[in-house]
Amino acid sequence: MRCADIVFLPLPGRNKPAIVVELKYNQTAQTAILQIKDKKYIDVVKDYTGDMILVGINYNKDKKEQGHSCKIERAKYPEDGK
Repeated sequence: MRCADIVFLPLPGRNKPAIVVELKYNQTAQTAILQIKDKKYIDVVKDYTGDMILVGINYNKDKKEQGHSCKIERAKYPEDGK
């Protein structure tokens, strides 16, 4: 089973979202978000139901001023509408 680079799960009984993070290098933050969705990385937390935050982070060595970008999306598990 494949999994995201980092997964944070809240302690039981806490009303906090789970967080799924995918890291990329010299790509885009959107590519990282798409990989989380396309490869169904949120299935790894299938026993968790509730709000989730998907985070895509890209590091770009060629950019001098800002070497990273980040994209954050909200989701629910099971996935919205599925």
